[in-house]
Amino acid sequence: MVDLICCGAINWDINLFMERLPRTGEEVPVREIQRVSGGTAANVSVAAARILGPGRVAFIGALGGDDIAERQLAILVEEGVDASGILRVMGEESGQAYITIGAGGENEIHTHFGANLRLTPQRLSDPERLGIIRDAKAAVIMDPPLEKAEALAGLCKENGDLVIWDPGVYAELGLEALAAAIRNVDYFILNHLEFDNLLGTSEPEQVGAQLEAVNRGIKAIIKHGREGCTLCGDGGEKTIHVDAAPLERMGLEVVNTVGCGDAFIGAFAASKVEGIDDVEALLRGCAAGSFKATRKETRGGPTAEQLHGMLRRWEAL
Repeated sequence: MVDLICCGAINWDINLFMERLPRTGEEVPVREIQRVSGGTAANVSVAAARILGPGRVAFIGALGGDDIAERQLAILVEEGVDASGILRVMGEESGQAYITIGAGGENEIHTHFGANLRLTPQRLSDPERLGIIRDAKAAVIMDPPLEKAEALAGLCKENGDLVIWDPGVYAELGLEALAAAIRNVDYFILNHLEFDNLLGTSEPEQVGAQLEAVNRGIKAIIKHGREGCTLCGDGGEKTIHVDAAPLERMGLEVVNTVGCGDAFIGAFAASKVEGIDDVEALLRGCAAGSFKATRKETRGGPTAEQLHGMLRRWEAL
């Protein structure tokens, strides 16, 4: 039985590792090329499946009719993710992302969404996807086109599911454009820069107050990268801050920050499916995101055993 669904992008990542990111017009040598499965929502599904176990997480998205799609499907199945809700679009290229990564883990991402854009709101009601949605307890909606996010949030809320939404780049559209979807969301997640773009502020109290005006009872999670995260609720009157794991003190090194936010959300969502309270879920999310930063691969989130080991090492400091 699927407990959690993740909907949004699935991409084939071409990671270019270099000493530093180039300035405009500058050529910088590439030390290593890595070709791996990625895409924010697919990353979240894998991160959650590694913690919850096989068969409990499903991915809903779209792939093309190419060899990339076949590799993507095989990888998801190997990770224990239910891939039955994926739409295949013949004649379309699967999504791809070209990512430059500096020696300190800093990065730039250039994405061709391809088939990702072909999963329309209407296709969410196809039997192979609607059945998964109705079985689930919770949903993570990442960065599908806005009308699809709105439709899925509505379907999930009608079903009584917990809804987590990270709109990513769509934050630039403004609060009014996102309001219809926000009304059906329980946890709204963005990084601090994206909240600045959406609301003109990333101050927790102001973020909570503005979102409360759209959806009474919604909780916002502000991602701060290496500084952890902050949850705000009750119209901004209640805030909880959790630091990222202190990797240097733990004898660990940052290698690649691409996908840290996805590992955070996957662990947070997995925790909520298991009935864990907000504080502990945030702690687990931060531990998972920090763990991922020590791994070169985009999908470097921990297994349940690795996550608990990370938490024990952190607690022992």
